[in-house]
Amino acid sequence: MSKQTYRVCFCFRRRFRLAVAEAPEEIKKVFEQYSENGIMSVDGLQRFLVEVQKEDNATREDDQKIIDSFKHFHRKGLNLEAFFKYLFGDLNPPLASLGVHHDMNAPLSHYFIYTGHNSYLTGNQLSSVCSDVPIINALKRGVRVIELDIWPNSAKDNVDVLHGRTLTTPVELIKCLRSIKEYAFVASDYPVVITLEDHLTPDLQAKVAEMVTQTFGDILFSPGSECLKEFPSPESLKKRIIISTKPPKEYLEAKEVKDKENESERGKASDEEAWGKEVPELKGSHVADNKNDLDQEDEEDLDDGDKSQHTLVPEYKRLIAIHAGKPKGGLDECLRVDPDKVRRLSMSEQELEKAAVTHGKQTVRFTQKNIFRVYPKGIRVDSSNYNPLIGWIHGAQMVAFNMQGHGRSLWLMHGMFKANGGCGYVKKPDFLLNSNEVFDPKVKPSVKTILKVTVYMGEGWYYDFHHTHFDAYSPPDFYARVGIAGVPADSVMKKTKTLEDNWVPSWNEEFEFPLTVPELALLRIEVHEYDMSEKDDFGGQTCLPISELRRGIRAVPLNSLKGDKYNSVKLLMRFEFVAS
Repeated sequence: MSKQTYRVCFCFRRRFRLAVAEAPEEIKKVFEQYSENGIMSVDGLQRFLVEVQKEDNATREDDQKIIDSFKHFHRKGLNLEAFFKYLFGDLNPPLASLGVHHDMNAPLSHYFIYTGHNSYLTGNQLSSVCSDVPIINALKRGVRVIELDIWPNSAKDNVDVLHGRTLTTPVELIKCLRSIKEYAFVASDYPVVITLEDHLTPDLQAKVAEMVTQTFGDILFSPGSECLKEFPSPESLKKRIIISTKPPKEYLEAKEVKDKENESERGKASDEEAWGKEVPELKGSHVADNKNDLDQEDEEDLDDGDKSQHTLVPEYKRLIAIHAGKPKGGLDECLRVDPDKVRRLSMSEQELEKAAVTHGKQTVRFTQKNIFRVYPKGIRVDSSNYNPLIGWIHGAQMVAFNMQGHGRSLWLMHGMFKANGGCGYVKKPDFLLNSNEVFDPKVKPSVKTILKVTVYMGEGWYYDFHHTHFDAYSPPDFYARVGIAGVPADSVMKKTKTLEDNWVPSWNEEFEFPLTVPELALLRIEVHEYDMSEKDDFGGQTCLPISELRRGIRAVPLNSLKGDKYNSVKLLMRFEFVAS
């Protein structure tokens, strides 16, 4: 080790010890309140956990385990350094470790479901490689809905998965199906839905039916060719595969209109910023009042007399458990609730924004029994995403996202599905399921609670980033952004001051967030490094479901652009809920 390197390491170790000794004043006061003669005993820790952390179920056995894990500091209890390390450590996460705790016995339509869009693409929508790898990655993360676009191969004798009429290179369907079977239940036992966008001739439909049946065998849920009257529950479908598609039209016709529209608009798409564009506000500026406003991706005549029904191969039709499509007519007909059967309806993000202006309550009512899928508009050729709240506040179960990239919208998706043990199914709030008083997304409700967030300090960048990553000649200048993603009345972002030349920044700033719909709110946290001459550098992010946020002083791990947890980077924060 050179003298210069040694000097840098020594100075940092000294700085870190000082950072521990110079814990935020509030942390010191809390420690003094629950300790005697500089030591926090089991009794003191018990009182701290109950009174400050609001952990009413904390036991003396649990407290003793915490103290035992820091006994190298002091064998009789926690000194200030040990207490500080405990607060900043893995034993003190911001979300409760509850596992799957929602009622999983309601119909599928009562849940938000972790949903992918064009799940086979490795990159952009126009020229990237199609592969089973992004499907595997999505399943490992807990995604429960996989979308496959199926087309005849070049020889017209087999089936490929690709984004049609683009330069994307295909992958064989059978390879995707086998990977789905292998990885479907690695992250969660709850059912995986495969949505098929079908561009096949009847003979290839029969081939798909054979592939699907042979690949999945007994784990395939096949209720028969008739539509279900009510969707089964996630609990009853554990470790089952479900097929959802629409009865296809004539060979290769399904996407012609949409593709023409997309080709004329593709030049409008722009690259996202280094860490993703700011999540767009939810606005309804257009009115959809006729059938011509309906997007073409999933438009399908559900009239029993449609000739497309007669081209459907019987063994293929029997595989379809969740029938999809759009009836003839406008939005009123699309959102009509049939008492005798359930179905899946798809709309683009733009189409839903338009429908929300005039048919917001009808959309919520539709989603109480039926499944509603939202997908990215066609000009998102860079595989970017939209604000998922447009779907969730209208009860949409399947808010389909491009999972292969990164960006703020995708961070929200990751955050939502951290809830309920990360199983990929999150029970919708009761107000979205109330059929007697249907929720109106356009009505601003009163404030239910106020979330107080204190950002004390952060650490770990020195370990997870190269020492010249942020600045070649001086320590970084960090600031934090904290805010809410939720209904429009709740959505906001706030910012701390920038602290110059500090690897261990101590902001000690408090923010208040009034919440009208806390059930749908997500806490957004980002750290950036200020750069006077260039774009600010990314320093970490996370998104947390407020419904599962633990009160008290917590260590909040931060993630990379792609949503992977850093080894060391975390913030020390405090969360309190107060009456409005």
